[in-house]
Amino acid sequence: MRKTLSFIIAAVMAVSCLCACSPAANEAGNGKIQIVTTIFPEYDWVMNVLGDNPAEAEVTMLLDNGVDLHSYQPTAADILKISTCDMFIYVGGESDEWVEDALQEATNKDMVVINLLDVLGDSVKEEEVVEGMQEEDEHDHEEEEGETEYDEHVWLSLRNAAILVQNISDSVQSIDPANAETYRNNTASYVEKLNSLDEEYSAAVDNASCKTLLFGDRFPFRYLTDDYGLDYYAAFVGCSAETEASFETITFLSQKVDELGLHAVMTIEGTDHRIADTIVQNTQTKDQQILTLDSMQSTTSRDVQNGITYLSIMEGNLSVLTDALN
Repeated sequence: MRKTLSFIIAAVMAVSCLCACSPAANEAGNGKIQIVTTIFPEYDWVMNVLGDNPAEAEVTMLLDNGVDLHSYQPTAADILKISTCDMFIYVGGESDEWVEDALQEATNKDMVVINLLDVLGDSVKEEEVVEGMQEEDEHDHEEEEGETEYDEHVWLSLRNAAILVQNISDSVQSIDPANAETYRNNTASYVEKLNSLDEEYSAAVDNASCKTLLFGDRFPFRYLTDDYGLDYYAAFVGCSAETEASFETITFLSQKVDELGLHAVMTIEGTDHRIADTIVQNTQTKDQQILTLDSMQSTTSRDVQNGITYLSIMEGNLSVLTDALN
């Protein structure tokens, strides 16, 4: 991956140098503010800060076709967009290791770069392996031995979102001070909606008869469960590449469903719910619902065009969560 990215960057920079000598280069940018985001939540937050977009900023979402953050590889076109943009927003975890090389060759030295994990600082959580969770094969992490792995899914906390949106807004205002007041007002209105939904989550959990979620899947929702004091069990950690659960994992999770009297087994978005199905079939009653929480890792540009927003997904997740806990 590292060698491939170096080759892509070299090719991009060669093209960039040629374009810089061409009169068409400036025309292509139209003098508009260029903002590049890696994933959907970042993109949607930017669009809410911009509102009616008085500066006609152009916003790009790189992962726009449903490719998972953990398996994404930038194209030459992606690298070129990053190297010339005014603002670049990315998560900053292990999945974004390619970003460091891409930014080293940036032609816009005034670019504002936002690393979500850096913004959140000490509140970022390490990945954890809870009881019954299947650990990844040792050979998958040989090169990373001794390194701390952080949970990248920070956007799944509404409280994190409020902090990150404010940081993004401050940066947009610094790039376009002429419209700063508009962006401040947009941000205040949007953060109020985030805080209101956070209160709804708190109330739903406070009134729930159960305080535990069990996932027959990866578990990217640690920030969400920690926000509201929920316990959880899962087949894999959030960034796991595993797709097959061991007999021991299935057995443990099935027994835990019985022990806790859970009426739902959770999954994340996607069509492969075989592990959750197997867990249900190994419980005593075999009648649990399979419910899905959306981690926004497969949201596409088509979804955006169809009106999907960060808030609408989190509202949908609240409804699912309420069903799972009652």
